[in-house]
Amino acid sequence: MHNKTLAELAEGLRNQQFSSRELTEAYLTRINQHQELNAFITVTAELALALADAADARLAKGDAGPLTGIPIAHKDIFCTDGVKTSCGSKMLDNFIAPYDATVVAKLQQAGVVMLGKLNMDEFAMGSSNETSYYGPVKNPWDLNAVPGGSSGGSAAAIAARLAAGVTGTDTGGSIRQPAAFCGITGLKPTYGRVSRYGMIAYASSLDQGGPMARTAEDAAILLQAMAGFDERDSTSVDRPIPDYRAALKKPIDNLKIGLPKEFFGEGLSAEVAQVIETAIDEYRKLGAEVIEVSMPNLKLAIPAYYVIAPAECSANLSRFDGVRFGYRCANPTDLTDLYTRSRGEGFGREVKRRILMGTYALSAGYYDAFYIKAQKIRRLISEDFKKALSEVDVLMGPVAPSVAFGIGEKIGNPIEMYLSDIYTIAVNLAGLPAMSIPAGLASGKPVGLQIIGDYFAEDRLLTVAHRYQQTTNWHQLTPPGFA
Repeated sequence: MHNKTLAELAEGLRNQQFSSRELTEAYLTRINQHQELNAFITVTAELALALADAADARLAKGDAGPLTGIPIAHKDIFCTDGVKTSCGSKMLDNFIAPYDATVVAKLQQAGVVMLGKLNMDEFAMGSSNETSYYGPVKNPWDLNAVPGGSSGGSAAAIAARLAAGVTGTDTGGSIRQPAAFCGITGLKPTYGRVSRYGMIAYASSLDQGGPMARTAEDAAILLQAMAGFDERDSTSVDRPIPDYRAALKKPIDNLKIGLPKEFFGEGLSAEVAQVIETAIDEYRKLGAEVIEVSMPNLKLAIPAYYVIAPAECSANLSRFDGVRFGYRCANPTDLTDLYTRSRGEGFGREVKRRILMGTYALSAGYYDAFYIKAQKIRRLISEDFKKALSEVDVLMGPVAPSVAFGIGEKIGNPIEMYLSDIYTIAVNLAGLPAMSIPAGLASGKPVGLQIIGDYFAEDRLLTVAHRYQQTTNWHQLTPPGFA
């Protein structure tokens, strides 16, 4: 059963080929068998079986939707009522969320079965899933390699067939990059399309939740349930939601693809470049026109991002002070000691680094020089995308400059680690939708093709991705040992 896509599992449940309980038990068994991946922080087996039984009752009555009885898991950044929500941090190791995030609630209303909470970089800060308090997640394609970050547990769980679908979040590429490293499909929606309520914030103007699954069709089914306006989220956009699954049937005749020349310069692995070029050729065979475009301000994306995101993280993480919830140091001597030691002991090295960077950028004398300038660059990058997308339907290129690198290979060099997001960060600065789909292998490891669209054009992205997956089989590959 675990080798079926989410869409196939839904059909099997409707046709009574198996029950949700049988399906859930099969996934729980696989999770237990593959603990070496360290993909899960919390497994909610008892809750999952109760939800599966409830789903079976709905299925028996004919009162079921496309997600009823489907076992999924959530990135441990989404609050889940009565279940630990840690953000991969010692700071929240003892935090039991008192409510459900909107994404969790929407999927629960759709009838999913929650298997548990997935490992992640601490507070979503990282590109390799090595900053987690619970240890690194391993890539199913190579247990000595990283799965990408920060949604590394999510990507590894799908690649290893430990869940039918998962949730992730993307602040600078944290859905797309791990999706590329693990050979799965991941979609970062337009900023505001999916509610951020109950999604613990890293950088509020950049964070966006989205689906991760095996195929574009599966991602469409998940996004249909996740998307929508939420009055509790001031950044949520009140806009009609298209039928994403129906959009998959649309033709892509006369598709115009833009290739930003800045994505194909120095730093891109020759092997990765070859895979991407082969994928683009496949679209040419499908009748697409390919045009080179230029986005001159893309080279400024990383410096702008690493001013804006740490500045917002500095503000957002100030609430973790050892007073109201989360980790508290032992025997503080006074209030200053309580704050200092609770934060010093509760946060990991990368989180502390970004808090310091952000506080510095926001400090008197540097706010104008760094933060305001970074926001101006952000506008220039958005204008580059606007111009390019006025000429073409979608933009395509690599997700990352290389395949998954080794565990420990870059953790000691923050700058080199930050550069692994060089092709994804600009999309978040502009607030655009983008996705990664499997496009091939290089040195035996997956390579992801990035597809970027205009605002609220998730349906077009899914259509373009689905058409490619109908003519190729890269999304069907399973890591050796996980069949």
